Amino acid sequence: MIQRPRFSALGFAVVLAALGFSGSVEVAAQLAYQSGQNVSPAYEGWIQNEDGSKTMVFGYMNRNWSEELDVPVGDDNFFTPGPADRGQPTHFRPRRNRFVFMVTVPADFDEELVWTLTTQGQTEHAYGTLGIDQVLDNIVIASETGALGIGASNAEIRANTPPVITVEGGTEYNVRVGQPVELAVHMEDDGLADAERNWMARQERAARAAAEREGPPRLSRAQLRPPTRITVQKVVWHHVAWFLYRGEGDGTPTFDPPQVKTWEDTRSGGNSPWAPLWTRTPIPEDGVWRTTVTFDQPGTYILRARGDDGALYHDQDVTIVVSQIASQ
Repeated sequence: MIQRPRFSALGFAVVLAALGFSGSVEVAAQLAYQSGQNVSPAYEGWIQNEDGSKTMVFGYMNRNWSEELDVPVGDDNFFTPGPADRGQPTHFRPRRNRFVFMVTVPADFDEELVWTLTTQGQTEHAYGTLGIDQVLDNIVIASETGALGIGASNAEIRANTPPVITVEGGTEYNVRVGQPVELAVHMEDDGLADAERNWMARQERAARAAAEREGPPRLSRAQLRPPTRITVQKVVWHHVAWFLYRGEGDGTPTFDPPQVKTWEDTRSGGNSPWAPLWTRTPIPEDGVWRTTVTFDQPGTYILRARGDDGALYHDQDVTIVVSQIASQ
């Protein structure tokens, strides 16, 4: 077996310096930042609607791995032409967030729809156009999210349709700081019954393995192997996840149980379907995902639930007005 030499960016720089290259040569390296970087808006493409209108889809890339930024609609977060507020987020979670929100335009729309976002002193734009090469369909969306791996599909995958979720108990709540709110989301999907059977089978296999095993569980050879991926890959698994979409307040929501990440956290061990060794979350027998949320500061917050079948998704919002605890 031929072993190819491996160089780090630092080692490569040392070699260049030894050969007399200095100053004029920049070493290309992918740097990761926890905070301090900006957010870049992204145009994902557009969907043709039956009535002739078009739906333009946007997302964003937060270049930080940890820092979440808040940018209210206004001079630093707006659309042109037309209304500055097109339903875009004001709270930006880490890393790549695809297919975050939609803007529907009339059938005769022939302009460029521009989302302008200024963060960390940098202004960037996403330019939405209706080019034929930017048309989205279910296969394109599934592929872009990583559900198809390197892009392979079959008849079953091509027949997949997005799930439909419904928030039970209303979409507006008034609570006090620290008061828990129970959120229940019902999901309907063409593959949910199979997913439930798959989940039960997994639980039974795990129980049998635990009963037969002596001592602590052991990791398989595949689990111990460092992850290598040619492209972003996502575990195909039904789940519902809540996240903060907009907030007029300084509070942070706390969810119980902790929510699956809807942004592409590709680090091993992350609670993310893009993370190697991700542990699949339970699928409720009644198809209702229940979550409790509390806030630590007063304000008006919009939470978004994303129902995800692993490839396609459906979003629903709730508004929660949190008031201060009355002084005694």
